[in-house]
Amino acid sequence: VQLQAYGGGVVQAGGSLRLSCAASGRTFSSFTVAWFRQAPGKEREFVAATRWSGGSAAYADSVRGRFSISRDNAKNTMYLQMNSLKPEDTAAYYCAAASRGLIFSMFARSSEYGYWGQGTLVTVSS
Repeated sequence: VQLQAYGGGVVQAGGSLRLSCAASGRTFSSFTVAWFRQAPGKEREFVAATRWSGGSAAYADSVRGRFSISRDNAKNTMYLQMNSLKPEDTAAYYCAAASRGLIFSMFARSSEYGYWGQGTLVTVSS
């Protein structure tokens, strides 16, 4: 399984970005996919997750209502739409995948994800 994240950049506070993560190597219908982020000097933290097959998504409190996770089955690509960006959203963003459908309470556990993409840097200027 390979994950390739892209779409990061520099944006002003209040702006929007859409991150993409192209997945290859497996059929992802049974997977759980997620986005995590890591700001300079801080630990990696959960951002959002959902099952590839659909259903409820989970979001960190800090991004709920501003970010949205989705996927395109035809393109084998997952997305993170980020709106109303804040300077505190500045971080390297990583896509991740678990080769099974996690229960909702496990979505935020980074240890459950065995596949990771490289980070894509998002910088939000004030």
